[in-house]
Amino acid sequence: MKSIYNPDYIEDLFDKMSASYARMNYITSFGFSTRWRRQCVQSINIPAGATVADLMTGMGECWSDILNETGKGGRIIALDFSEGMLQHAYKRLTKMQNARIDILKANVFDNEIPDQSVDAVISGFGIKTFSESQLTDLANEIHRILKPGGSFSLIDVSVPTPGLLRRLYMFYLKNIIPILGWLFLGNPETYKMLGIYTEHFQNSEKATEIFRKEGFEVEMTRFFYGCATGIKGKRQG
Repeated sequence: MKSIYNPDYIEDLFDKMSASYARMNYITSFGFSTRWRRQCVQSINIPAGATVADLMTGMGECWSDILNETGKGGRIIALDFSEGMLQHAYKRLTKMQNARIDILKANVFDNEIPDQSVDAVISGFGIKTFSESQLTDLANEIHRILKPGGSFSLIDVSVPTPGLLRRLYMFYLKNIIPILGWLFLGNPETYKMLGIYTEHFQNSEKATEIFRKEGFEVEMTRFFYGCATGIKGKRQG
């Protein structure tokens, strides 16, 4: 069996989930996913007319929030390697005809985004699928594509801090979500992985340490008692 952090494994997993991922992500987050994405984007200063890289863009769920910050002159470079997820992103794009959005099908660690070419980087609900070494690679990649002084904001579901909420939330992820996965896909194992990734990830503390070590000005953010956490910061130079 491939490692759960193997890119081929993750790509296949999200291809399988793509048909029902929007509903399941909403359910998994108790309906907060849309709000958390918006808070992730709004937590940093994205100037009007900015070029923003939306890494692990999925179905493009962050696009509207990003464009609300950049205005009509803004540009989004939306990157993902899951063909299943991107099919939904292309459908979203047809409804946003006046928006400047370029979709790239690529691995985040092997892409054609030029060095120091974007003003900001956003990623919603993708970093839990990275190992610690991959988070280091992600930090280096974000440093590569960000302009000096550029900002980034990343968010993902996490294991909450309060004891009772922690136990209830993990029971929900590990037991209820697979049942819903069976109802939607006929395959409980696929959505069981969301709980496994979240349990391994815990929260954004380790990512914060890694990004700080790689030279970023960075701080950790918490949402709804830690049910989601993120990191935001700037490239210093």
